[in-house]
Amino acid sequence: MSEAKDKVALRTRYRFERSERYVDHNFSFLATSLEFTKAKNIASYLSYGDEPSTVELNKTLLKMGKTLFLPRINGNHLEWINWSGDKDALIPSKHSKKILEPTGDALLDNSIIDLIIVPALRIDRAGYRLGQGGGFYDRSLAEISAWSIGLIHADEISGEDLPRESFDIPLKAAATPDSLLRFR
Repeated sequence: MSEAKDKVALRTRYRFERSERYVDHNFSFLATSLEFTKAKNIASYLSYGDEPSTVELNKTLLKMGKTLFLPRINGNHLEWINWSGDKDALIPSKHSKKILEPTGDALLDNSIIDLIIVPALRIDRAGYRLGQGGGFYDRSLAEISAWSIGLIHADEISGEDLPRESFDIPLKAAATPDSLLRFR
C-alpha cells in the first residue's frame, strides 16, 4: 500500500478512536513553558469537534500579551490573521462550516511568527504528525521557520512511525493534556 493510502486508512481509524473517547482538556499549562514565554508572535488555531481544545490556551496567550495569529484558508495555503480574541471577528470557513476563520488582513511576513501550534490526529516519536489530510499545515511548516508543537489527546502518541511523504515536516514538540514532549 502507498504512503498516501496508508494515511487515508489511518485517518479513518484515528478519527473513529478519537470520537469514541473524547474528553475535553485544558492546554493552558503550555503558556508557562520556555518556548511559549519567549515567543512574542504565536500562530494557533481554533479547535472544533473532538480536537484537543485550544480555547483556554488561546485566552491565556492573549492575557499574557502575546500576538496571536489564526489561520484562514486561501487556495491551497493558510494565511495568518492577527486575532484579538473577538469572536465577532470569526466567520465559518468556505471549506467547512464547522471551522471558524478570522476576518481581517493577512500577515504579509510570516517570518515574524515565533511559534506555531498545529492540530494532529497522531504524532510519532520522531515528531511526524498525521493531520486531517489537506496538507495546509505541512505547507505552512515549510514556509514558517518557527518552533512547532502539535496538540493531541493523551493516548495519541504513536509508538510506531507514521507513514511519511516527502513533503511531511516533523514538529519540534507534542503536547498532551498533562505533558510536553520535545523531539529536538
